[in-house]
Amino acid sequence: MNYFQLFGLDDQFDLDTIKLADVYQSLQKSAHPDRFANASSQDQLLAVQKSSMINDAYQTLKNPIARANYTLRLRGTEMPNEQASFSDTSFLMHQMELREMLSEIKDSNDIESAISSASQTLATEYDNLFKVMQTQINENTSESNSLACENLRKLKFYQKLNIELERLEDSLLND
Repeated sequence: MNYFQLFGLDDQFDLDTIKLADVYQSLQKSAHPDRFANASSQDQLLAVQKSSMINDAYQTLKNPIARANYTLRLRGTEMPNEQASFSDTSFLMHQMELREMLSEIKDSNDIESAISSASQTLATEYDNLFKVMQTQINENTSESNSLACENLRKLKFYQKLNIELERLEDSLLND
């Protein structure tokens, strides 16, 4: 049983997160190991395993990036190794520019403004790329799933840049 089936959801990227949370609560109540405290050790073990699977499924489906990855894998889309290089050289060049933007923050006259500007740039570009990937996943063709896979990899770069920006902000503003 896949995660979508477990939650009684259609096997698609777009989903109702409120319904997801409601079903999660219901599933956890019925499968929680505490309900099996007086059951056999085998039933207790099964309850722990089911509860763990429900948690894993929920964590995957509530996170859009993890859900995209999971959806594409379910569809049999070949997911490239995280270390595989990109053939999109313009994206790579842009990533270098964004890293340079981050490295220049510490030399800025107005660090808070530079951080805010960088944060806005990363958020806007991430959101735009996310919408493209979402459309590609919803199209659900072999070609669109392959393109969505590439854009998912790109979105992970933006996530890493955001983490770097947060660390930079912490180091510069909390000293």
